[in-house]
Amino acid sequence: MDKRLLFILNPTAGVNRTFAPLLEALDLLSQAGYALTVRTTTQVGDATNFVLQYGQKVETIVCCGGDGTLNETISGIMQLEHKPCLGYLPRGSTNDFATSMGISQNPVIATEAMLASMPRAVDVGLLNGRSFVYVACFGAFTKSAYSAPQAMKNVLGHFAYVLEGIKDISSLRPYKIKVTADDEILDGEYLFGAVCNSTSIGGLMRLDHLMVTLDDGRFELLLIPSPQTAIDLQNIVRALLTQNYNSQGLVFRHVSAVHVETQEALPWALDGEYAPSAATTHIVNHQQAVRILK
Repeated sequence: MDKRLLFILNPTAGVNRTFAPLLEALDLLSQAGYALTVRTTTQVGDATNFVLQYGQKVETIVCCGGDGTLNETISGIMQLEHKPCLGYLPRGSTNDFATSMGISQNPVIATEAMLASMPRAVDVGLLNGRSFVYVACFGAFTKSAYSAPQAMKNVLGHFAYVLEGIKDISSLRPYKIKVTADDEILDGEYLFGAVCNSTSIGGLMRLDHLMVTLDDGRFELLLIPSPQTAIDLQNIVRALLTQNYNSQGLVFRHVSAVHVETQEALPWALDGEYAPSAATTHIVNHQQAVRILK
């Protein structure tokens, strides 16, 4: 009896890529004994809806697209009682999660690895009930993650985020917040904050792979305080450029839950997708919630 697989494709994601390798990847899945159901997304929310429609009828779901498509797919899986295994063929302009997982951006190579692998459980975050797989962030340049036009991202890749971020420089400002990270309280003004489970954030910030374990039930919390002096600013810039996140001037922690309180408008980006501001934001780690084939 054939194994059943749902293949979700975002046809608009990608930096000038052809569909020929995807046809070869689909052929590999078919030869491996999978009965394929293929669905293509046309609007936001489609991937989640496809998972909810077909997820309980299949053993495996493969999504092909960028981080937003992955986020939608995992959001659907998290709502299912019996969760299928997930395969991911990265086709976006940043593919941060794929970088962390060591998933090839070549669909054929990624599919071959998927077929030869055993499932690996990874953590999934929930921010006020919304799923994210690799990062929830606020503050400086966060808006560029979800406001850069898809056409620009397809053509320019990482540089599209840089260009969009430059537009945001004039509005760069600190946010006064109270952060409870497990049992520690951090009360102050911050330019940027990220709760992540990834070695790459926005294609611009990198964490050493030794700092990050994707299934340990803990996030990596990074906060960039608002500099009070020129020396503070110099130290922060140096720490970011050298990726020394334990440096003086930055806040870096491994935590399982984060609670944020603020009286300001504080929008978030979840895996590059917009999440509205809330007076209180609660983020929890669901350890080993989804099984990934890689």
